[in-house]
Amino acid sequence: MSIKLGKNTYGKNAVNLSKIIRHPDYHEFRQISVNIILEGDFETAHTIGDNSKILPTDTQKNTVYALAKEHFVSSIEAFGLYLANYFASNNPQVSQVRIELTEHNWMRMRFNGTEHPHAYSSGGNEKHTATVVQNKNSIEVTTGITDMLILKTTDSGFENYIKDQYTTLKETSDRIFATQCEVSWVYNSSKILFVELFNGIRTTLLQTFADHQSLSVQHTLYAMGEAVLDKFAAVNEITLKMPNKHHILYNLEQFGMDNKNEVFIATDEPYGYITGTVVRE
Repeated sequence: MSIKLGKNTYGKNAVNLSKIIRHPDYHEFRQISVNIILEGDFETAHTIGDNSKILPTDTQKNTVYALAKEHFVSSIEAFGLYLANYFASNNPQVSQVRIELTEHNWMRMRFNGTEHPHAYSSGGNEKHTATVVQNKNSIEVTTGITDMLILKTTDSGFENYIKDQYTTLKETSDRIFATQCEVSWVYNSSKILFVELFNGIRTTLLQTFADHQSLSVQHTLYAMGEAVLDKFAAVNEITLKMPNKHHILYNLEQFGMDNKNEVFIATDEPYGYITGTVVRE
């Protein structure tokens, strides 16, 4: 029986970084987390304990902080591209670099319609994500959003589904539609205006969700993905995960009262989990 090493990777996770970008009249505060995953010729480190081809994960961490000073000045995608190229160019034993970035959302405080120059409040749980994968033949950039909590109080229904002996769900043409959406999209180039595209795609997703006459979560998921591909030629495909955040109509009849879609029970579990990818043909 022969034994060999299969696919293996290593790297540094959760490199948490905060940076102040100092503009003449205001400060820009950025907070990100970076994961580095390297793939390549590391077999002898596993089989005979030879570390001569291993870049220490502590060095990887230090590299992120050092390069952030001059090169984290715009989008997380641009910084990820710089990091990936740096690790690939300086380590010939590495065949692929994967950089995963997550940005926490901070917003400048506003008073009397004016943004404060250096005071911030949390923008909530929503996060901007990016993944850069670079190998000897290609570079791929994927951008996304996690924990995007969205809700609308009408223009949503669920009818004409399968009913069997275990079905208790009642049909409705008017319900609350709430989801904690996770979305990611793949660009067809690494030389694009990432900030402008991200803002435009996010707005398109939100506006489509708000305006769509939804017959199911699947129906709206596809509409959101379709709208992005129709509007943004730089996007090859888009994947959405849309778990239900249920708001169930409370039974007020037991108290002799009508409930005309006004009072609901908010419940997190169990929940429907709907995913889909919309691609160009």
